[in-house]
Amino acid sequence: MKQTVTTVVATLKRAAPLNLRKRIGSTTYKVSIRFSETATETLEDKILRLIEREAQNAS
Repeated sequence: MKQTVTTVVATLKRAAPLNLRKRIGSTTYKVSIRFSETATETLEDKILRLIEREAQNAS
């Protein structure tokens, strides 16, 4: 799994920013997603860190 996530992130790093639009009610949200070229943490590592932090805050 880690290799797959790493491959996907490496591919996305070279891609143009991902731009999304979401309309909720009368408001339109525009979101631009970019990946750091110098990141040392994988996507999997970030998700695990966020889950662990959420679990600690719930205690």
